[in-house]
Amino acid sequence: MTPTYLVTGGAGFIGANLVHHLLSERPDARVVVFDKLTYAGNLDSLGAALADPRVELVHADLCDREAVRGTLRRVRPNVVWNLAAESHVDRSIDGPGLFMQTNVMGTFELVEGVRVLAAEGAEPPRLVHVSTDEVFGSLGEAGRFTESSQYQPNSPYSASKAAADHVVRAYHHTYGLPFLTTNCSNNYGPYQFPEKLIPVVILNALEGKPIPVYGDGKNVRDWLWVRDHCAALLLAAERGLPGETYNVGGDSERTNLEVIEAICAALDGLRPAARPRRELVTFVRDRPGHDRRYAIDATKIRRELGFLPSVTFEEGIRATVEWYLASQAWCERAAKGTYRRERLGLGGAPAGAP
Repeated sequence: MTPTYLVTGGAGFIGANLVHHLLSERPDARVVVFDKLTYAGNLDSLGAALADPRVELVHADLCDREAVRGTLRRVRPNVVWNLAAESHVDRSIDGPGLFMQTNVMGTFELVEGVRVLAAEGAEPPRLVHVSTDEVFGSLGEAGRFTESSQYQPNSPYSASKAAADHVVRAYHHTYGLPFLTTNCSNNYGPYQFPEKLIPVVILNALEGKPIPVYGDGKNVRDWLWVRDHCAALLLAAERGLPGETYNVGGDSERTNLEVIEAICAALDGLRPAARPRRELVTFVRDRPGHDRRYAIDATKIRRELGFLPSVTFEEGIRATVEWYLASQAWCERAAKGTYRRERLGLGGAPAGAP
């Protein structure tokens, strides 16, 4: 029997990488991409996959109840990965309402749709809800987030993801649905929309523009190669236990300055410039409520599901830089008319306010 996979947010950064991973690793599967195609949803990221007879695109909003339930009834997926989300912290500071709508109510419509499907007598799909380490708040200099860490979200984005995590957990425990959650660290790699740190640094450095660094640049994140994350998501779907949560990290803690310096070094080696690109670093006003440090303890998913990162941070950064160097046309099309790497998230009035 041909398995059917449904990927919400499948035209986004992680979603598109997951679609490519599924087509490669599970060639007998059917993959349904469900995506609203907002500014960060890009059909170019799916590329040739859209012409693959194994792939179907559903252009719809996860908050659209009829579209969600109709798709679930029609395609009867075996596995759903919920990747549909607004994810940029700076945008959530400027306009939190959209994040609450998409991330909380969209997740609700999805899990409620699965509950209705099960109530109608159909076999409910396993659902992997993809979340973030940001729901746990900020760490001090020591320690790492585990699956039992207290939720302490500090931005509208992380608060919306925390709420969605609780909705998924409640539906598993109340209705017995086969749902599980993954909380990942910062992803990087191909197809990331050029509003996040790594693509902004790459593109600004290439153009000789200032490289903005928030605050003192010493905020720490654990970095995860997106294709390793996709491998972990497939493991979670196939081997994970319903009701469980799994932290996914890359064991690659770096300060923002260290990340920027690694990118500049890779660019200087691959495409030399007149002066070291590290000289373009410009310190700017910090993000409001900027969490100081995140770090993931991925012991559980390694021990129970056998996940291991396949690349070092240095290998992943070089591969990412090479991809952006070879994908300038993708970058131009992705950002055209929507975003030109301007500064967001300084706590101004909400979008639409007078």
